[in-house]
Amino acid sequence: MSTILVPIDFSGISTNVIREAAQLARLTGSRLVLLHVIQPPAIPNDFGMVLDDFSMYTQAAERNAERHLALLAGKLAKTGLEVEALWASGYPALCILEQARKQSADYIVVGSHGHTAFYDLLVGSTATGVLRRAGCPVIVVPAPKKSARRMRSPRAV
Repeated sequence: MSTILVPIDFSGISTNVIREAAQLARLTGSRLVLLHVIQPPAIPNDFGMVLDDFSMYTQAAERNAERHLALLAGKLAKTGLEVEALWASGYPALCILEQARKQSADYIVVGSHGHTAFYDLLVGSTATGVLRRAGCPVIVVPAPKKSARRMRSPRAV
């Protein structure tokens, strides 16, 4: 059975990414691996005293990711798909590539937020980083014309 890695960030584009990945999984008889990457906040040296706050932030982000991923995976499983849900912490593109290798992914279905080229130059683009270094085909789901909003609920799969 082949594997499709589906990195999601719970933004509005995530619904479209999951929909496309689920369609591909049905066509190819693949299993889906949902992945959410928690990017730790940068901690300047001058603010070392607030490490406890960052730890609480990270723990809350992990709990939130687990909850959302479980709901999404459950909904997809009810449609007959084989689904696994994972979260990782670190730089998104690197975590996605690492999980693609670990999972022996045959495809990666990732969303593009449609930022400007200037934004991507300054901040970088996860989709671009994955495209450049992936060892398997990458399908990029474009952002909707309107700005992607936070995903409110896993109901929209």
